[in-house]
Amino acid sequence: MALPKAFQGVVPPVVTPLTTDFKVDYPSFTRVIENLIDGGVNGLFILGSTSEVIFHDEKTRRAILDHAIKVNNGRLPILAGVIDPTTDRVIGHAREARAAGADAVVVTAPFYTRTNQAETLEHFRYVAEGVDLPVIAYDIPVCVHIKLDRSTIKTLAREGAIAGVKDSSGDEGNFRYLLADLADRPEIFLMTGAELTVDGVLLAGAHGVVPGLGNVDPHGYVRLYDAARRGDWVSARKEQDRLCTLFEIIRCGAARTSAGSTGVGGFKTAMKRLGIISTNVMARPQRTLNEDEARCVEAVLARVGLI
Repeated sequence: MALPKAFQGVVPPVVTPLTTDFKVDYPSFTRVIENLIDGGVNGLFILGSTSEVIFHDEKTRRAILDHAIKVNNGRLPILAGVIDPTTDRVIGHAREARAAGADAVVVTAPFYTRTNQAETLEHFRYVAEGVDLPVIAYDIPVCVHIKLDRSTIKTLAREGAIAGVKDSSGDEGNFRYLLADLADRPEIFLMTGAELTVDGVLLAGAHGVVPGLGNVDPHGYVRLYDAARRGDWVSARKEQDRLCTLFEIIRCGAARTSAGSTGVGGFKTAMKRLGIISTNVMARPQRTLNEDEARCVEAVLARVGLI
């Protein structure tokens, strides 16, 4: 069985730009989406971690998703993050996403509440039963404080409770094992969220990448993915090396901000410099990169030829 078009290639988690009074900047958001589509990406992940999803209330989340679906106008598959601490809240977001027209929902393990692997299995099963859309398991223990065990993912995949995985666990050895474990299930997709090792995981058999950095340089990740599909690993490595240099923008605010602020903040600051968005404002209480840090970002953009 061939993978659905929605579940392969380059699918960036789309940045949500904000105004100076911390509202969603919809004109800038339109430019973000058009820039990604013009860059040749294969899908759009709305309301992910890079989208600062957890900072937005239910009404704003729906407005963000509605706007993205309207601008996209059927050109690319839309994956919707339905991230929240508990099962019933996630099911509610998932039903909203389905009503809005999303093609799939992206679900983490429960958080704040302390759960084990057995309860996490039940969480994904309940969500899959509660909404008629493909469910993508999002493994991001740095944010939810529980790792999706290899056995948990295998069980959910073989039961049909999940359609695939976005792996942002940082455990690339475990990801490699999953690729082998599920090699006999071609309808299950495995995509990496690790921007720096995409060439290697594609060589190992991954189906694509969900790169936050793709908001800054979608063309670069598309070139990397296309080179890998051709089997041109020399070109893939060359592009990966360039993107690794570009990724240094996330370190520009590291001395003053949190890991989340300097990461997404670096992306937003670069996008502002490139004219894609109007501000680099971060959702409160995260810190926005300052002028000195913005000059650091600009120097990195110049180093890789984006300005």
